[in-house]
Amino acid sequence: MKPLITIENLTMKFSEKEILRNISFTLEEGELLGIIGRSGAGKTVLMHLLRGVDFPPTSGRILYHVAVCENCEYVSVQSHAKSACPKCNTILSALDVDFWHPDNESLKRRIMMRNAIMFQRTFALYGNERVIDNVIKALDDTGYPAGKAINRAADLIDQVHLSHRMMHIARDLSGGEKQRVVLARQLAKEPFCLFADEPTGTLDPKTAYIVHQMLGNAAKETGMSMVVTSHFTQILQDVVKKAILLEDGAIKAYGSPDEVMEIFMKGFHDDEEYCEIETGIEIIKARDLTKRYVSLDRGLIHAVNSISFDIKHKEIFGIIGTSGAGKTTLSKMLAGILEPTSGELNVLVGEEWVDMTKPGYDKRGRATQYIGLLHQEFDLFPHRTILDNLTDAIGLEFPKELAIRKAVITLKMAGFTEEKSREVLNRLPGTLSEGERHRVALAQVLIREPTIVVLDEPTGTMDPITKVDVKHSIMHAREEMEDTFIVVSHDMDFVEAICDRCALMRFGKIVKIGPTAEVLSEITREEKERMSMES
Repeated sequence: MKPLITIENLTMKFSEKEILRNISFTLEEGELLGIIGRSGAGKTVLMHLLRGVDFPPTSGRILYHVAVCENCEYVSVQSHAKSACPKCNTILSALDVDFWHPDNESLKRRIMMRNAIMFQRTFALYGNERVIDNVIKALDDTGYPAGKAINRAADLIDQVHLSHRMMHIARDLSGGEKQRVVLARQLAKEPFCLFADEPTGTLDPKTAYIVHQMLGNAAKETGMSMVVTSHFTQILQDVVKKAILLEDGAIKAYGSPDEVMEIFMKGFHDDEEYCEIETGIEIIKARDLTKRYVSLDRGLIHAVNSISFDIKHKEIFGIIGTSGAGKTTLSKMLAGILEPTSGELNVLVGEEWVDMTKPGYDKRGRATQYIGLLHQEFDLFPHRTILDNLTDAIGLEFPKELAIRKAVITLKMAGFTEEKSREVLNRLPGTLSEGERHRVALAQVLIREPTIVVLDEPTGTMDPITKVDVKHSIMHAREEMEDTFIVVSHDMDFVEAICDRCALMRFGKIVKIGPTAEVLSEITREEKERMSMES
């Protein structure tokens, strides 16, 4: 195989802090490469440089080995050199392009048009348009003949196994279905390389497995190269042929996924101990809680269907289930973002019960000021420093010295070391890894000093080691702040490790509730097989 991308001594600094250090490797045509590493290792920064977004490297270079048409804008892989351009029939010429060199801006843009991108935590769809219209718009962007676009869009939708959702409105799809529409839109570009940065980070592992398999199949069928970062280690091993382990911005290992994963997990253990916590009185009561939606194409949807449960003070309570079970809808009602359709939802504030089903400052508004929500699709202010994101950007005003002190304390609760907490304060969110941004977002919730914290998929984009860090941060926060945590997750191992009790949801219903081990031990054989796939 011919090389597609050569990376030579790539270094990236932000405020004199080296994020990447002398990275060198080659991606061949048609190669499937995985990049793994702990949060903050530099994975996302490397992906941004490879696909040509954000800032140029501090030093080193990225070479694209391509075949270009001198008559039109078409670019292909270098093995197609000396063949006819499919757009205008001109003979393609081989060219090695220094991707980030200022003189090559036009060629860089042309190469980016032939690269496909799948972002983490975002679906980038036209939410109010049908699935087929989303794919047709992608074809229109490539200049695909309008008369043939409908049939081509249908072919692409079929390729990602979504023909049964072709006429659905995009916003009404599940997370896994949305990501498959994104894949269809990217395949419409007929790319020679796909960059997928945690493309399934917010999906349950079973759904993520389906999407990853489709990524692998699409690469095999089209011959495109693929670079993918993922924390689903088994899926990474199933899909890619080679893997890179990044550690502190440098390549620590490069080889087969099995070899790299063995090095990644070597010496890992979780032996931290915590004080035994005695849970208190009930702090949340729900009775016959229901949330219904009306969809034009799907009719009446019972997202949450007449459920009842209690949660105690200082308890870590898990809500589990696969995508579409109703977990996120329930979390939004508990956080006061969504109003229930019917039923009762009461929260204890001080010594008084507050009715969360009724709007108003003295009703739901009174309780929500003590409830924090970290949603799986959290967002930070991109042009504000981490210190600003934790203080005045969210309406908290402190004198500077107190702001720094409070921010450092809270970042430590969210899983940073004190040294790292101080180091990130003046950095922008875009210079942090996804896992680090997640912890900043958790700190953004904790700094408001809530008594109830709702965490929606808290480990969605994290590697196994970082998941343990998050577990520690939640356990320490409960010890120090005496907060109640509600963990909404598809991650069964994480829930088993951290939750005192849990509720298993399916199709909007709670089918089992009780001590976590008891709920997991009494799942049916079929459920155990499904949960095994999800973990």
